[in-house]
Amino acid sequence: MDSLSLIGKVATSGLRAQSERMRVVSENVANANSTAETPGGDPYRRKVVSFGELLDDSTGVSHVEIADIERDMTDFTVRYEPSHPAADETGYVKMPNVNPLIEMSNMREASRSYEANLTMLENARAMRNRLIDMLE
Repeated sequence: MDSLSLIGKVATSGLRAQSERMRVVSENVANANSTAETPGGDPYRRKVVSFGELLDDSTGVSHVEIADIERDMTDFTVRYEPSHPAADETGYVKMPNVNPLIEMSNMREASRSYEANLTMLENARAMRNRLIDMLE
Protein backbone atom coordinates (compact mmCIF):
# COMPACT_ATOMS: atom_id res chain seq x y z
CA MET A 1 0.00 0.00 0.00
CA ASP A 2 1.38 3.41 -0.93
CA SER A 3 2.08 6.16 1.60
CA LEU A 4 -0.73 8.40 0.39
CA SER A 5 -3.28 5.63 0.98
CA LEU A 6 -1.90 5.13 4.47
CA ILE A 7 -2.30 8.85 5.17
CA GLY A 8 -5.91 8.55 4.06
CA LYS A 9 -6.57 5.62 6.40
CA VAL A 10 -5.05 7.45 9.38
CA ALA A 11 -7.00 10.62 8.61
CA THR A 12 -10.22 8.65 8.20
CA SER A 13 -9.76 6.98 11.58
CA GLY A 14 -9.28 10.44 13.11
CA LEU A 15 -12.45 11.69 11.40
CA ARG A 16 -14.46 8.79 12.82
CA ALA A 17 -13.07 9.26 16.33
CA GLN A 18 -13.74 13.01 16.42
CA SER A 19 -17.20 12.49 14.97
CA GLU A 20 -18.04 10.11 17.82
CA ARG A 21 -16.58 12.57 20.32
CA MET A 22 -18.84 15.32 18.94
CA ARG A 23 -21.84 13.00 19.27
CA VAL A 24 -21.05 12.35 22.94
CA VAL A 25 -20.51 16.05 23.67
CA SER A 26 -23.83 16.85 21.96
CA GLU A 27 -25.55 14.27 24.15
CA ASN A 28 -24.02 15.88 27.24
CA VAL A 29 -25.22 19.35 26.21
CA ALA A 30 -28.70 18.04 25.40
CA ASN A 31 -28.96 16.54 28.89
CA ALA A 32 -27.40 19.43 30.84
CA ASN A 33 -30.71 19.99 32.67
CA SER A 34 -32.02 16.41 32.80
CA THR A 35 -32.87 15.63 36.41
CA ALA A 36 -33.96 12.32 37.90
CA GLU A 37 -37.51 11.08 37.43
CA THR A 38 -37.88 10.02 41.05
CA PRO A 39 -37.34 12.02 44.24
CA GLY A 40 -33.72 11.87 45.39
CA GLY A 41 -32.65 9.95 42.26
CA ASP A 42 -29.53 10.59 40.23
CA PRO A 43 -29.73 12.87 37.19
CA TYR A 44 -27.95 12.46 33.87
CA ARG A 45 -24.25 11.76 34.35
CA ARG A 46 -21.82 13.35 31.90
CA LYS A 47 -19.98 11.04 29.47
CA VAL A 48 -16.30 11.33 28.55
CA VAL A 49 -14.55 9.84 25.48
CA SER A 50 -11.15 8.18 25.79
CA PHE A 51 -9.03 7.63 22.69
CA GLY A 52 -6.81 4.69 21.99
CA GLU A 53 -4.32 3.56 19.39
CA LEU A 54 -4.91 0.63 17.06
CA LEU A 55 -1.89 -0.78 15.22
CA ASP A 56 -2.63 -2.18 11.77
CA ASP A 57 -0.37 -5.22 11.55
CA SER A 58 -0.52 -5.37 7.76
CA THR A 59 0.79 -1.82 7.27
CA GLY A 60 2.49 -1.01 10.58
CA VAL A 61 0.49 2.21 10.85
CA SER A 62 -1.31 3.36 13.99
CA HIS A 63 -4.93 4.46 13.80
CA VAL A 64 -7.08 6.40 16.26
CA GLU A 65 -9.97 4.60 17.90
CA ILE A 66 -12.44 5.22 20.68
CA ALA A 67 -11.03 3.24 23.59
CA ASP A 68 -13.96 3.85 25.92
CA ILE A 69 -16.92 6.08 26.68
CA GLU A 70 -17.03 6.42 30.44
CA ARG A 71 -19.32 8.20 32.86
CA ASP A 72 -17.80 11.18 34.68
CA MET A 73 -18.03 10.33 38.37
CA THR A 74 -17.63 13.87 39.69
CA ASP A 75 -20.21 15.03 42.20
CA PHE A 76 -23.57 16.41 41.18
CA THR A 77 -24.50 19.93 42.13
CA VAL A 78 -27.66 20.42 44.16
CA ARG A 79 -30.29 23.12 43.89
CA TYR A 80 -32.99 23.97 46.38
CA GLU A 81 -36.33 23.48 44.59
CA PRO A 82 -38.82 21.87 46.99
CA SER A 83 -41.60 21.87 44.37
CA HIS A 84 -39.54 19.94 41.79
CA PRO A 85 -40.70 16.32 41.24
CA ALA A 86 -37.13 15.04 41.74
CA ALA A 87 -36.56 16.91 45.03
CA ASP A 88 -35.50 14.81 47.99
CA GLU A 89 -37.13 15.07 51.44
CA THR A 90 -35.12 18.23 52.22
CA GLY A 91 -36.18 19.98 48.98
CA TYR A 92 -32.88 19.63 47.11
CA VAL A 93 -32.64 18.41 43.52
CA LYS A 94 -29.47 16.82 42.15
CA MET A 95 -28.44 18.47 38.90
CA PRO A 96 -26.32 16.83 36.16
CA ASN A 97 -22.55 17.20 36.39
CA VAL A 98 -22.51 18.79 32.91
CA ASN A 99 -20.86 22.19 32.55
CA PRO A 100 -21.99 23.69 29.22
CA LEU A 101 -18.86 25.87 29.02
CA ILE A 102 -16.59 22.80 29.23
CA GLU A 103 -18.76 20.93 26.73
CA MET A 104 -18.59 23.79 24.23
CA SER A 105 -14.80 23.86 24.65
CA ASN A 106 -14.68 20.10 24.01
CA MET A 107 -16.92 20.53 20.96
CA ARG A 108 -14.65 23.23 19.56
CA GLU A 109 -11.56 21.07 20.12
CA ALA A 110 -13.22 18.06 18.45
CA SER A 111 -14.32 20.23 15.55
CA ARG A 112 -10.80 21.60 15.04
CA SER A 113 -9.33 18.10 15.17
CA TYR A 114 -11.94 16.92 12.67
CA GLU A 115 -11.02 19.81 10.34
CA ALA A 116 -7.29 18.99 10.68
CA ASN A 117 -7.91 15.36 9.70
CA LEU A 118 -10.08 16.46 6.79
CA THR A 119 -7.35 18.83 5.61
CA MET A 120 -4.78 16.04 5.82
CA LEU A 121 -7.05 13.81 3.71
CA GLU A 122 -7.57 16.56 1.12
CA ASN A 123 -3.82 17.28 0.95
CA ALA A 124 -3.03 13.61 0.39
CA ARG A 125 -5.61 13.50 -2.39
CA ALA A 126 -4.12 16.63 -3.99
CA MET A 127 -0.59 15.16 -3.80
CA ARG A 128 -1.82 11.98 -5.50
CA ASN A 129 -3.41 14.04 -8.29
CA ARG A 130 -0.19 16.05 -8.78
CA LEU A 131 1.80 12.83 -8.94
CA ILE A 132 -0.54 11.47 -11.63
CA ASP A 133 -0.22 14.73 -13.57
CA MET A 134 3.58 14.50 -13.44
CA LEU A 135 3.54 10.92 -14.70
CA GLU A 136 1.44 11.79 -17.75
